[in-house]
Amino acid sequence: MNEWSNFFVATAGASAALTGLIFVGVSISLSKILSTPTLPERALISLILLLTIMILSILFLVPGQSNNMLGVEVLLLSFIVWAAISKIDITTFRKKEKLYRNYYIMHIVFNQIAILAYLIGGIILLSAPAAGMYWIVLAIVSSFIKAVMDAWVLLVEINR
Repeated sequence: MNEWSNFFVATAGASAALTGLIFVGVSISLSKILSTPTLPERALISLILLLTIMILSILFLVPGQSNNMLGVEVLLLSFIVWAAISKIDITTFRKKEKLYRNYYIMHIVFNQIAILAYLIGGIILLSAPAAGMYWIVLAIVSSFIKAVMDAWVLLVEINR
């Protein structure tokens, strides 16, 4: 796993920085975000995805862990995150007007792609660590993309 340490140091730092920026942005515009339907949920999902990257990156940097232990950690964290984001998505989808439901389905699909890649990576880490790592990379990249997409929507909506 030593060959992956630079990757995880970079992703931990980048996700921590983006998490801080989004947190500050939300804090500054809290009343505007709370007054706009589904923006609080988007902000929360964005923060959850970035915190997931940061936590998993830190876990992968802990020395001396076995691949099985890493696989279990990834599975446990990704299952918790999957359950939380799915609950947020389902609750938000029910609140959406019919006109925007197709758009929101795409939002849900991107969330699921990001989280399910962690679950698959965790399962594969238990038996084929090299292949599992590439699923983790896919999960991290898709989580970054999804978090930035949500942050962009927040920024656009706040500045309307």
